[in-house]
Amino acid sequence: MIGGQSVLAIITARGGSKGVPGKNVMPIAGRPLIQWTIDAAHASRHVDRLILSSDDVAIIEAARKAGCEVPFVRDGSLATDEATSMDVVADALHRVPGYDLVVLLQPTSPLRTAGDIDGALTRLVESGAPACVSVREAEDHPYWTFQFDPKGRMARFAEPDEGIPQRRQDLPQAWCLNGAVYVARVDWLMRTRTFLSAETVGFPMPTDRSLDIDTTADIERFKKIAGENSNGSLPPSP
Repeated sequence: MIGGQSVLAIITARGGSKGVPGKNVMPIAGRPLIQWTIDAAHASRHVDRLILSSDDVAIIEAARKAGCEVPFVRDGSLATDEATSMDVVADALHRVPGYDLVVLLQPTSPLRTAGDIDGALTRLVESGAPACVSVREAEDHPYWTFQFDPKGRMARFAEPDEGIPQRRQDLPQAWCLNGAVYVARVDWLMRTRTFLSAETVGFPMPTDRSLDIDTTADIERFKKIAGENSNGSLPPSP
């Protein structure tokens, strides 16, 4: 609970990953990848209930062994490349109703901590916003990025009103979604079917906790980080 509001956390993990097959159950420093997210959610001060939405037997078994509730098996139609995260979240909220706030946690962000989850929930409640998403500082600033016009000439993606700063320290801060934490008010989310709107607020996370696993190289990077974190313990909360 937070601010008198109940909180449901949903971990979404489907089978059949094309980038890294079996990544959600791949052991990293003694724990399946998905357990890193389960452990962080269990350590949250505000999450009332944690569930998994999955179609995959191996993922479900690993989640249950880690103490995550699996109240249903996701329908195959919601485990395709065409199904969106919002479709999956809406399905889970229909199956497990009665909560005020929902937190979407993807197992591909294993370095997010309980402090990050609680920080995003606190940001949402204190701001009065309908949704909050975690972000990291952009590696490439939009003022310094380009696209090609139809003739192959360089054209800037973004043009500020007062010229392009030439020094990095003069650039305004720019943020990117890091995929670690999505929080929303359930009634608003079911009506709008998006976590992102003009009313959404951001919760900044450091780059070193913003790893999003999508490739084998990401897995190898995570293994190195996990090995340097006291044999795979979660990084300290902020």
